[in-house]
Amino acid sequence: MVTKVSEVLVTSKTTATGFDEAAFAELLRIIKIRRDEFNANTHIPREVVDLMKTAGFYRAAAPACFGGTGVPPHLFLERIERIAQVDGSASWVAAFGSANTYYAALPYEAQKYIYADGPDQVFAGGLYPAAPAKRVEGGWKVSGRWRFASGCMGADWIAVGIADEGVNQVRMAVRQASEIKIIPNWEMIGMQGTGSYDTELTDCFVPDDWTCLRGALPIFDDPLYRYPLFAYQAQAHAASNLGLARAAIVTATEMAGGKKLMLGAARLADRAYFRTGLARAEAMLQSCRLYYYDAAEQAWNTIIRGDELSVAQRNALRLSATHAAHTAAKVIQLLYRITGMAAAEKSNRLQQLLRDSLVVTQHAALSEVTLELSGGALAGEKLALGFL
Repeated sequence: MVTKVSEVLVTSKTTATGFDEAAFAELLRIIKIRRDEFNANTHIPREVVDLMKTAGFYRAAAPACFGGTGVPPHLFLERIERIAQVDGSASWVAAFGSANTYYAALPYEAQKYIYADGPDQVFAGGLYPAAPAKRVEGGWKVSGRWRFASGCMGADWIAVGIADEGVNQVRMAVRQASEIKIIPNWEMIGMQGTGSYDTELTDCFVPDDWTCLRGALPIFDDPLYRYPLFAYQAQAHAASNLGLARAAIVTATEMAGGKKLMLGAARLADRAYFRTGLARAEAMLQSCRLYYYDAAEQAWNTIIRGDELSVAQRNALRLSATHAAHTAAKVIQLLYRITGMAAAEKSNRLQQLLRDSLVVTQHAALSEVTLELSGGALAGEKLALGFL
């Protein structure tokens, strides 16, 4: 790692979208070939994460002064959705290209060091449970174990959460990934390839300049850093379920004309309940997807005009993300039911899509609590800053 920043040159063939289209196409091809391997090994290997870098996912939210491309959220999310159509775990890991917005509150010198080798820096972080940290001269003495550091096996930098005594807020402490112990213990019913392992530190000194309060305002004024931080993270998670639901519709459609198990039985395509269910699934997905992207585009257009987002717009970002994640999961459940016994076979893709989608809906950023808070805002209650 060099310690001096020279002019950053972005050498990939990025387009107006901020992505290298050839690298993105190759990424989708490789993911399709290797997705069973991801699931078996419980993480996305570094060489695939490197291809995500080349495609432009990890410079998408890096500061412009360090070579970041500042991809508008709705365009970034659409790419995550497309990856999810191929593999849910890969989309989840790619989605953390948006996590650069989390670290944009770090002091300038720390970010200068982070981006010294260029904008394609991969962050991961599991901040909870926050560990008590001892205040020492110039920083913090940190020991603890944290959960759910998705994508940590391919990360360059990892954040952990520490308890700042006297402040009712979590402080992020950022270290190079090589300094942090990774404990490969990710055993879940779905999203198995995300490598959301525990991380551990023992008596590690973290300088003040490498910490910031979780949710603190970024130090840069790039348009992307005026987009609501927590809403963007919720949207990034929800995008995976939108892609999984589209993959489920494609899979169910392919099954419609398949062979019959019993003599005289009608094909799925000839059964009224299947046709009705398929139509309902399409309408459900299209409806929640339009709300999700409309909220994102409207918020971005407001920011580009130089205006402040209203509370209603901020609330719409969170509500549309939670609604999209849960509705997409319901779409997959509906398709699983109407496709019959074949969907229960391990070799059938629908069961993998179903399990992945259920894990997405369990994420705290998309939980039922967000609906309660969003409903409160619609009823005129003041929302907490952390929700907005």
